[in-house]
Amino acid sequence: MTDFDSIWRTQDEIRTVVNAVLGECIWDLRYNDQRMAIELELSIALDDEQASDLCCQFPLFADHEGIGSKGSKFSFYL
Repeated sequence: MTDFDSIWRTQDEIRTVVNAVLGECIWDLRYNDQRMAIELELSIALDDEQASDLCCQFPLFADHEGIGSKGSKFSFYL
């Protein structure tokens, strides 16, 4: 069974980090049940160094997946 309370808390932590480091630039933040991961897409595109720096700020491992439809994409596997 999926623990949505934990997922929502993790999403709040992710949102807090992004807002503190980059400002409000979240395009999409959702849980993907098939991948068992939280997916984040920004409204801006980061270069590799910026993406790496951002990944270091998150409370759990973040995987930079490149550029999505609007900006940089990240996945957080639970």
